[in-house]
Amino acid sequence: MIQWIIRNGSERYGGWGIKLKSKTHIQMNYAKLRMKVFIRMLILIILAIIAVDILYLLVRGRLGEGGVLLLQHVFGYEYSDALSIYESTFRDHWEIIMLIAISAFFLIFFYFSLSWFTKYFNEVNAGIDALIKDEADITLSPEMSSLEQKLIFVKQTLKKRELEVQVAEQNKRDLVMYLAHDIKTPLTSVIGYLSLLNEASDMPKEQQEKYMKITLEKAYHLERLIHDFFEVERYNQQTLQLNKQNVDITYMLIQMPDEFYPSLTTAGKKMVIDAEDTITVYGDADKLARVFNNILKNAVAYSDDNSTIEVAAKAHEGMANITFTNTGQTIPPDKQNSIFDKFYRLDDARSTNTGGAGLGLAIAKEIIMGHEGQIGMQSENGKTVFSVKIPLTSHGGHLMHS
Repeated sequence: MIQWIIRNGSERYGGWGIKLKSKTHIQMNYAKLRMKVFIRMLILIILAIIAVDILYLLVRGRLGEGGVLLLQHVFGYEYSDALSIYESTFRDHWEIIMLIAISAFFLIFFYFSLSWFTKYFNEVNAGIDALIKDEADITLSPEMSSLEQKLIFVKQTLKKRELEVQVAEQNKRDLVMYLAHDIKTPLTSVIGYLSLLNEASDMPKEQQEKYMKITLEKAYHLERLIHDFFEVERYNQQTLQLNKQNVDITYMLIQMPDEFYPSLTTAGKKMVIDAEDTITVYGDADKLARVFNNILKNAVAYSDDNSTIEVAAKAHEGMANITFTNTGQTIPPDKQNSIFDKFYRLDDARSTNTGGAGLGLAIAKEIIMGHEGQIGMQSENGKTVFSVKIPLTSHGGHLMHS
């Protein structure tokens, strides 16, 4: 049985948005390093000044006499001329000479202190090596803690991406294995029943009809599995492109029960649509329809027989809020976070029966995120609720239909 209700939105429906964890952002703060370098440079300057002062005290008086004697004996100047040259050249420019001496001592001390400074480059180089080697730890000096945290963050990010790639590859391998096994089963049945029909020409009509019905069901199942193979390939290759326009979500939802009528009636299930009139969003109609179809397909497949699937839609705070509620087996909390992952199948046995490739909800999430919306799921006490939020374009009046 299928029902739908379009009425005012006075009731409140449960809904929530996915909390997106903000990415860790590490500010590169080198305050400790700057302070340490400043102190060391200051010490070098002080040491250079002290060294020059000590040298001056040791040669004080002797420097002038030695300079005059040097001019007398080497260059042949008279004492008075040599003294005059010394005073005009050295004594009158003593500040410049001291500055040159201090600079020279500073450069000498700085050269020998480069081994301390290059230690940081060696640490960074070792940190990069540790970044490549998973088993190595990244440890830098305390004043390089910001860079150490950044390298650790990069290492964790690379490791996480590597694990994600490994999981994705394993999921695809598992999917191919599952689908290959799943295809073999209905194909064997199809061949078997067709062989019986071909060999037994005198088979009673009722039995022929029975075998033909079973063969048709197995062929449909086989068709769904083959479709999943193409779905996987399309999902891996295509880039999501949206052709947006104003879309009436309410009108789209009330058409959904008709699409699921055969699968609903065979299990004694019914679907109720409770939506406000004319909820309009700016989006891709075909892809939004695919989102709702994928969620409802999941709800129909995993809900209890003779149960009701409830779909509610209302506008609230600039968003179209749509919830899909079904009664069935509770999804374990440890699996709820993976329900939107690519190729994830909650239960292999049930997925085999429904022909799922584990892409429906992953595709739904990608489409909703492309619409700058949110999608989430909550399952407890035998009730599973999928929640979709899409930015609202406009909101019309209210009508009630039963």
